[in-house]
Amino acid sequence: MMGPRQEAQPALFYEFSLEDHVPQNHLLRSIDRFVDLSGIRTFLDDFYSHTGRPSVDPELLIRMLLVGYCFGIRSERRLCEEVHLNLAYRWFCRLDLSDRVPDHSTFSKNRHGRFRDSELLRHLFETTVARCLEEGLVSGQRMAIDASLIEADANKQNSTPKDDWDAASIDPADAPRAVREYLHTLDKAAFGAASEVQPKFTSHSDPASQWTAARKGPAFFSYSDNYLIDTDHGVIVDVEATRSIRQAEVGSTKTMLKRVKGRFGLHPERLIADTAYGTGPLLGWLVDRKIAPHIPVIDKSGRNDGTWTRADFEWDADNDQYICPEGHELKQFRRNYSDPNRGPTGKGVAKYRGLKLTCQACPSKSRCCPNMDFRSITREEHEDARQVARDIAKTRQYDISMKLRKKVEMLFAHLKRILGLGRLRLRGPCGANDEFLLAATAQNLRKLAKVFPAPQQTRKA
Repeated sequence: MMGPRQEAQPALFYEFSLEDHVPQNHLLRSIDRFVDLSGIRTFLDDFYSHTGRPSVDPELLIRMLLVGYCFGIRSERRLCEEVHLNLAYRWFCRLDLSDRVPDHSTFSKNRHGRFRDSELLRHLFETTVARCLEEGLVSGQRMAIDASLIEADANKQNSTPKDDWDAASIDPADAPRAVREYLHTLDKAAFGAASEVQPKFTSHSDPASQWTAARKGPAFFSYSDNYLIDTDHGVIVDVEATRSIRQAEVGSTKTMLKRVKGRFGLHPERLIADTAYGTGPLLGWLVDRKIAPHIPVIDKSGRNDGTWTRADFEWDADNDQYICPEGHELKQFRRNYSDPNRGPTGKGVAKYRGLKLTCQACPSKSRCCPNMDFRSITREEHEDARQVARDIAKTRQYDISMKLRKKVEMLFAHLKRILGLGRLRLRGPCGANDEFLLAATAQNLRKLAKVFPAPQQTRKA
């Protein structure tokens, strides 16, 4: 038979414990074991006044932000609603049933003020990396780097063509926060100074974002999220926000490698990346620092007409010359110059040429230079480092590295599909940096929780 209608019966007293109502296998139980915020109050002490009304506990705000980024809650307004209703979120944030959830505007006030001034989010991220090191998830031997485009909170309708944009005419006193941040980044290698080429359009709301069509589809404004990971367990050891152009992304490699060496003492024996990072200057920089570049080389010396390429010529480093397959010499200079300004400079691109009389009489001229009087070969400044990368590409370890490189791509897929960071919510370089740091922190915490889940406890009857 049908049971009686269920109706809520109000009670005068309740015996309720959040600890008993959060499942033992909940993700937040595992994450909570690796969140150490004990030093945050000391870290922020200089950024708070010693008088006035007490502020919201910064540890509470950070715990709420971690909940939002771990579970893909993009809106801070919605985050406050979820923490108010969800018992597991309340437990993680150390809130009792009767405790009030902070207003969403509190996040903006702290983020634009003391959080950025103190670089708290960078400190929080590096704390999680240090915990990964402590747990043995990072060896520092093999690292991989890559960048992913994240759409900015801007659109073409509110933009200006490059011919009409004049940054010098902007008054910083009257400009929005994102525009002031743009003016401060004009001389930074990751943004304004990354390239002299101006974007086709500049956004009014977020001018530091890059107008790009790199996805082979409709163009949009974006930032690049650069990850440096340890390939042992896919732990993110550093993150950097840059413009969405190759020069800025490649330049961030040096920044992140220097930072992890200074902060954690990590110096990889190899760096894994895709072809976009196979530039001569970066390969030379890595080889000089004893880092093996497991990177495909950007090489445009190949020919499509069946004639000999540069790879068919033997390099003679002792005599600074190339030897063609027929045994003839191609030299850059054939006499000693008394004037040092006319001799080799050691910078830029050098051109090595064969003798006209030798090439004209050569039986293999049709396979070497059929349309030229003599054969010439260009050699870049960092050709030795490029050759090191080519030699590495022939090894079995290189094949393994190319498979390990997929781990960083998987992290970007997780970032966009699971954490929901396909489009930025905050504007300006600082806003992009804040979101990237928090997302990387959340991914590292989820990694720790996956590898070291919380022990299951038997419930008491």
